[in-house]
Amino acid sequence: MRRATQNDREKVVTILLEAFKKNKSVNYIAGKQEKKIRYLMEYSFDNCMDTGEVFISDDGEACAMIQFQDRKKFSWKSTYLDIQLILKTIGLGNIPKALARESFIKKHYPSEPFTYLWFIGVNPERQGNGFGTAVLKHVLDYSRTLNRPVYLETSTQRNLPWYQKHGMEIYTVSERFGFPFYFLKTA
Repeated sequence: MRRATQNDREKVVTILLEAFKKNKSVNYIAGKQEKKIRYLMEYSFDNCMDTGEVFISDDGEACAMIQFQDRKKFSWKSTYLDIQLILKTIGLGNIPKALARESFIKKHYPSEPFTYLWFIGVNPERQGNGFGTAVLKHVLDYSRTLNRPVYLETSTQRNLPWYQKHGMEIYTVSERFGFPFYFLKTA
């Protein structure tokens, strides 16, 4: 496992695009068009490179993007990225929906510093071979060294036992978005 660099951007984005293109939560924000989902992943990569970390497995088959929301600061670059996200993914008409979703999610996170596991994904052709487990363990270990709990949310019910097996616990479930939305944290 290693920290990703800008040279890994396309590989990370492609892994996450393929892993999340049928994800209910991603489709809620980006729709089902690949170009919109791709831009969401590019946006997330750029944000995590600035306010978190991006990890990629040595073989390039799995990755994770984490964010430290307490380190987010205003910058012209972040404003530009947000505007591009609106124009290329969300659309002007969906701004209220996207803002309401983000506000709802943020209400479920702690006030103290934590690691936000924004995305974790494996090349779909390689899923079920331990790549995701290796990346998740790396994120959990890394966060422990920082004395930060890990928080995430998922709309993929089949992933819940996997997260729980690795020490995550469900602390809230919501149907607010028209599908089960699970909030998890390290136990």
